[in-house]
Order: sequence, then C-alpha cells, then structure tokens
Amino acid sequence: MPQPLSASDIDSKTDPTVSVQFDNETPKDQQVQDFYKTVDSLKTSLLTTIRSGVGPVARSMAVAKRVGPDFLFIANKHSRKFEDIENSKEALVTFQNSSTQDWVSITGTITVASNDDPRIKELYNPALSAWFGDLGDGVHTGKAEDPRMALIEVKSKYISYWNSKVTSLGFLKEVGLAALTGKVADTGIQRELLEKDIEAARQESS
Repeated sequence: MPQPLSASDIDSKTDPTVSVQFDNETPKDQQVQDFYKTVDSLKTSLLTTIRSGVGPVARSMAVAKRVGPDFLFIANKHSRKFEDIENSKEALVTFQNSSTQDWVSITGTITVASNDDPRIKELYNPALSAWFGDLGDGVHTGKAEDPRMALIEVKSKYISYWNSKVTSLGFLKEVGLAALTGKVADTGIQRELLEKDIEAARQESS
C-alpha cells in the first residue's frame, strides 16, 4: 500500500521512494543470493564504458558467465569498447526485466584477457561465431582460437538493485492510488551491496 510522505523525508532531503522501499533488514548474504537470482534470470545486459571526449557509451552484451558477484563477457577486441577500456577501466553493467521492472546496476572495474586465456575455450559456444564471421584463412574463424576473441571481466565494487513485490496490475494500482492520495508508491524492495559485502560474496564463491 502507498505510504505517507513524512516531514523527516523533506527535512533530511531524502527521496521518499528510496526511504519507503529501501531494505536494511534482510541479511546481506540473503541479499547477495537474491541478487544472483535476479541477474541469472536476465542473460543480456548493457555494458557501459567511458569513451574519451564523449562520456558513457553503452551496448547490449550477453553475459558469458557470472563468477560470484563478477561478470565475464566475450567480445571482439577490434571493437571500439576496447579503446574505451584502454582509457578508463571504469564500467557500469545494468539489467532490467521489462515484465516485472526489476533492475540491477553494477559499478565495477574492467580487466581484459586475450584469446590465450583458457576461460575463452571454456565459455565459447558455436553461436558466438555469428558475431565474428569466418574469413576462411584458418585463423580468423570465429572460433575460440580466433585471435580477435577477448575476455572482458567486470569486477563489481558497488551494486544496487530493485525487485518488484507486486504484479503488473498491482503496480498500476499502487501508482494510481499513490497519485490520487498524495502518498508514496511502495511497489518493491531496493537494496545495495557495498565493497565489503561484495568482497565477502567473492570469497564465499571462490
């Protein structure tokens, strides 16, 4: 149900949507597991890098593998994203479920590995070749041995996410009622994982 706006929200300059929905009670290990469950159900992300003279640039990227709180992507090292990474290791990975409106935002640091990294062979699947093509020279084959294949690893350092707790119809009703009554819509749960939480999750998964 919509929650009343409090004077303390105004006095403390707090976003009432955050104060109503922010979860500080669920144990962090459970929050981590819920984060895993959310991102594992959303295989395609937006990977945002920082381009010199431009700013943030995003593109759709399928996650090759999640390793604890960190993410692996296979990409063509000839793409401009690698120029971005040379200039800035900062990255943002985002996910959104268009049905439930669940979303995840991950701030992290990028490291890159070339195609001699054994993880590429582990993660390679034949569908990837569709994005590389086969030159027919026996080298640029679009397979795991192709020198264009590179691994992008995003090491998370800050995570925020939101999970809906109402149905699509319930979402519309909640927002409509909040707008009519002057209250604040309460449609989901917002959480954050800080570096210490993420490092604990990384240790747990190793």
